[in-house]
Amino acid sequence: MNIGLIAHDNKKKLMENLCIAYRHIMCKHELYATGTTGRLVEEATNLVVHKYLSARLGGEQQMGAQIAGNDVDVMIYLRDPVTIQDYESEVNSITRLCDIHNIPLATNLASAEVLLLALDRGDLDWRNVVR
Repeated sequence: MNIGLIAHDNKKKLMENLCIAYRHIMCKHELYATGTTGRLVEEATNLVVHKYLSARLGGEQQMGAQIAGNDVDVMIYLRDPVTIQDYESEVNSITRLCDIHNIPLATNLASAEVLLLALDRGDLDWRNVVR
């Protein structure tokens, strides 16, 4: 399955720690991430991550295109709800696209852990039928 990863600046360390903790699950899947998040995850875990541009340079749009093409099965988007982002419209477009295409989306640590454990159990195998 294809897992999308995006993390706002204040959540990048949390994304690294999540990927370290669940490396044993993530290593069985294809990982896609915006530039900086992907680089940090790759360095922290030694997992292969397909990296797009940095989010501010168009990486979120690239991820959005992959979502719209139904090429993402699980999206982990650790966003910072406290800090106002200057590219808030891209944040909303990612969540909207996931809703439109029925792609499970985690926006915090708790929901990310639930999705990764469900993925490991096979609870998301229905995504293979959708694609």
